[in-house]
Amino acid sequence: MVNATVGIVGGGQLAQMTYLAGVSLGIDVVVLCPDGTEPAVRAGATHVAGVPERFDDLLDLARRCDVVTLDHERTPTDLLQRLSDAGYRVAPSAEAARVGRDKAAARVLAQAHGVPVAPWIVTGELEQVTSFGAVHGWPLHLKSTTGGYDGRGVWPVRSPAGVPEVMGQSRGPLLVEPTLRLEHEVSAVVVRSWSGQMVTYPLIETIQVDGACREAFVPAEVPQALRAQAGDVAAELAEAIGLVGVMAVELFVADGRLLLNELAVRPHNSGHLTIEACATSQFENHLRAVLDLPLGASELRTPAAAMANVMGGPDGADPFDRVVGALAVPGAAVHRYGKAPAPNRKLGHVTATGLDAHQARSIANRSAAALASRAAS
Repeated sequence: MVNATVGIVGGGQLAQMTYLAGVSLGIDVVVLCPDGTEPAVRAGATHVAGVPERFDDLLDLARRCDVVTLDHERTPTDLLQRLSDAGYRVAPSAEAARVGRDKAAARVLAQAHGVPVAPWIVTGELEQVTSFGAVHGWPLHLKSTTGGYDGRGVWPVRSPAGVPEVMGQSRGPLLVEPTLRLEHEVSAVVVRSWSGQMVTYPLIETIQVDGACREAFVPAEVPQALRAQAGDVAAELAEAIGLVGVMAVELFVADGRLLLNELAVRPHNSGHLTIEACATSQFENHLRAVLDLPLGASELRTPAAAMANVMGGPDGADPFDRVVGALAVPGAAVHRYGKAPAPNRKLGHVTATGLDAHQARSIANRSAAALASRAAS
């Protein structure tokens, strides 16, 4: 057993699954979040009341732990740097967290290391957006550089006439990109420890609906050469930022080549299937990495696996009221986060393994559909 305590800023489902991964290793987990109703606290993690934007609260967490890590990007990176400067171990570092928080910083990093990105600018000027559209074509995608997720903070704009309204909604300059003809969206999950040991997971393909991940599966339906290239990209970027912990490198496949979308410097939704599918889950490897323990093997234990997210329905009801139907699907592994239901909120996920991706996806989606049956009726 490992005698160590990991502090996590945030108490959501990522912290919950990280806590559960630590139980069998004897790793204690303490989470910083406003109240005791968050998923990780409900699962059994020790709770420290506080918010990620207040340094004294972060300091209170750090004093109780061997290392501080994150389950979201809301912590200001200057506060992470202050913690580190005060002698506390923080993983990821402030600089690594910055490229996960800031889409523009991630693109600058990628370009510096020869990783292709779509044409882009960051601007708050209408004229620059319209000039960009004139060169690269409409429609465009305008994105918040920080804070957007699950489709929030992303605005498709069909013509210059739609730009002023988006600029009025945004809180600062916007990242501007052309609309790409996407062939696939994939996620390369990599883990690196303090001592530099690194493992990458098999490339995961994701299915997005309205900007939010609805499905993930392995093996990704892209050529083997692109799978290998994605792993190399993830490893190179992990080394470049001195990553400690898990990072998901989200990539587009367009015109047969990989383009960086964004970085998530923490465990990631696409990697949830590693719990059932891989020798060591992303959550256990995250704990191992931040404590500088030997990393576990990341290869698949099954030919294929898939995950379907369980979203809150439009009526606001809890889909897990129908959990019996989901459990009745043979081969389905149902994960409930214990979050208050709300429309389009991620409330859980279902994972399945199979002989191929089609079979695994069919099982996972049938179980998830049983949870959503009222919304679909």
